Formats: sequence, C-alpha cells, structure tokens
Amino acid sequence: MRRTVKSDSGGRTRMDVTHLAAVDSTRAARVLSEVRAARLSGQPTPVSPRPVIERSWERMLRGGIDPDHDVRMDPLSREEVQRRRETSVLRHVLPVLREGLLAAADVAHHIMVVADEDGRVLWREGSPPVLRKADGLGFELGADWREDVVGTNGVGTPAVVRRPVQVFASEHFVRSQAGWTCAGAPLTDPRDGRLLGVVDVSGPLETMHPATLAWVGSVAKLAEARLREMHVESLERLRAVAAPVLARLGGRALVVDPDGWTAAVSGMPYVRRVALPKSLSAGPARLPALGSCTLEPLGGGWLVRAVADEPVPHGPARIVLDLRPARHWSVQVHGGAGSWTREVSPRHAELLYLLALHRSGRSASGLAADVFGDPARTVTIRAEMSRVRRYLGAFLEHRPYRFAEEAEVEVLLPDDPRDLLPHSTAPAVSRQRRAAPTP
Repeated sequence: MRRTVKSDSGGRTRMDVTHLAAVDSTRAARVLSEVRAARLSGQPTPVSPRPVIERSWERMLRGGIDPDHDVRMDPLSREEVQRRRETSVLRHVLPVLREGLLAAADVAHHIMVVADEDGRVLWREGSPPVLRKADGLGFELGADWREDVVGTNGVGTPAVVRRPVQVFASEHFVRSQAGWTCAGAPLTDPRDGRLLGVVDVSGPLETMHPATLAWVGSVAKLAEARLREMHVESLERLRAVAAPVLARLGGRALVVDPDGWTAAVSGMPYVRRVALPKSLSAGPARLPALGSCTLEPLGGGWLVRAVADEPVPHGPARIVLDLRPARHWSVQVHGGAGSWTREVSPRHAELLYLLALHRSGRSASGLAADVFGDPARTVTIRAEMSRVRRYLGAFLEHRPYRFAEEAEVEVLLPDDPRDLLPHSTAPAVSRQRRAAPTP
C-alpha cells in the first residue's frame, strides 16, 4: 500500500484509487464500497475518499439524491438529439475526439460519450458489448447525465468542477453505477471559457486504467485547440470581407462575427469583443462600447457603425454577478448605454467574486494568493484581469484592481453557501465555503 495510501491535510488516510485499482481492481472496488457505505451511514470511513469525490458526495447528500435508486429523466427524442447535434459546436471536433479516443477505447472495451452543456448524451461510439451494457444503466442517446440528476459520474461531475475527473466503482454515488469506470473532461469554448459539453470514456469496472484520465484530458485539449483554430480562420475570412467596406467609411466602425468578436475596426481603438443584443437585427441599436449604432449584416458577421459625434457612454452602473447556477455564471451590467449580460469563465467568476468581496481593491499579488495560494503568480493574474477589462473596462480600476467607486455591485449567491463556485480550488473561495453556516 506504499503507493496507494496517502494522508490528507487533516491527517486522515486517503486512498490513491488509481494506483490501487491498476494493481487490484477488485480490492479497490471493495474498499470503495466500504468507504461509500460508511459515509452514507454517517460512520467513520476506513480511508478518506478523494477530495473531488468527497465534495461531490456532499453535494448529492445536500441535493437529496437517492443513492440506492436510479432516477432517469426521459431521454430526448431522436429528432431532438439530431437537432442538438446540428446546432452544437462540438460537431466540429468529433473527428478530433474520434481519432484520439475511439481506436484505443474499442480495444480496451470502452465507449466514448459526448454530452452537451446540459448533460444530454448526443454521441456514443465504441465497443458494441459495452454499448449494450451502457443501455442497461440508462447511459443512452438523449439521456440526462447531469450530476444533480444521476449522482457523481464521469459526465456530470467534470461539468460541475470544470476539470477532468475519473470516477471508479463505488465513487459513483448511485449504487447501480458501481460496476462502471468513467473518465471525463469538460470541453470549453477557448474564446471565453463557456462550457460546451463533456467527453467521457467509460467501461466495465475491470477496464479501469490510471492513464485514462490524462489521455481523455489531452484529447479534450486538442479538441479545444481545433475550435480556437476555427475561430481564427473565421475571423480572417470576415476580415477580408470587411477591409474594402471599412476603407470607404468615415467615423467609428467595426466588423464583428455573430458572437461579437472583432474582425476589423476603423476610426477607433481595437476592442476584442463587443456585447451584442441577444436578438440581432439590422437597424439602430445601442451597445455598451459605442452607444447609439446601426447594425448591418456583412459576410457572415455584422457591420457596426457608431452614430457620429455621440460620446462613448460612461457613468454609474449597476453590476450583478450571478453565481447561483452550478455551471453557468454571468455578469449583468445595467447603465446609461443599456443593459447587457455576459457568461463568464470559471476563472473570471472567481476574480469578480473576490473583487466584489474586496471593494477597496486587491493587488496582483493579493489576487494571486487568493486564487493560487501563491502571491508570486502575478503574471497569470495580470493576463486574466486584462481579459476581464476587455468587457468590463469601463467599470474596473487597477493599481489595485477594483470595481469603480460609482458602480453598484451585487452578488447573487447559491441558496446553500457551500455550493459557491463548486469548481473552484482557490484558497479564498474555499475559505468562504468553509465559513458559511450550515442551513
């Protein structure tokens, strides 16, 4: 047990399940079953579950998930699965996922599963016998595998914590899944960190391998890199269309893609992205970055022309940081230029929450200590804050980083404070969760 048992920060014995299972999957499954039974009955556990699993179990207990009974939502119809496939960005990276995962998965008696941001299974491929076993678990096309529906698992849990997670045997919260092993990684939009879905490799218990998690995580990163390349290519095409149009115009104007990412500008400083109305149509509009504008469709994007001589709006604003959802956090701005909402990445959610806690401001080293426990990691903090300022620049100050004094800032928190940013391992966020009173 030299390599399979460690101690956690509280001095408790913690099992390294990946190493033990690689040596003796049957023994590892038996120990985990004892750990799970003790935890659910409120008794001391023989060893501590891994932190990511323990925190997930705590969420399941608070959410009232029944560990002894399946709760299966009705799967989506074939027509709805097809509709979601056709509109999901993930369809563009299926070749990357298949090339990186399927050949080895089939040999190892695994299947590859791709779910969307709602936890709905849109694609399943791999070993036919394993696919049939997955059907018996309800792990089928259109099924809902969110963590708060079916418990700790390799699809729902990575979506919550926003990092790759392996779930082995009785680490699954629901008993019927204990004969299964899963390794899943979130797939995020590389432009803004928005969750797009999860890719998972799953199979029977005896197929567990400690390298599977790193393998799945690496292929997920390759898929995200492909999305990044596609975005750059699309902006280059739009830029070529925009160049002759902008050359004929005077005043402030820019050309953006349908999501507001800038391809070209004229008569104004470059901005990486502008907040567009949710429902786009040609004609007059009002944008936070420019004030009164006109919008015109242009080559797969939009030509945005500022009304001449109208100053860029500034002034008091109300900023609402919504951290209530388990996965989709957002910042809403209500000001003189109108109202807009933007989904924020996990890291930006952490930073904005910490700035809301410290209205007097935080230095780069202070934020680095808050987020990483290392005040020396200022380069990373400055890079992330530079990205935040691209969409909240009018409402943020720096040296130290802080919200503008005239801005009214409100933070909407989960009903149970222990559910605050469940993905976050930032020391400052963890302290806030631990300090929260038990409801």
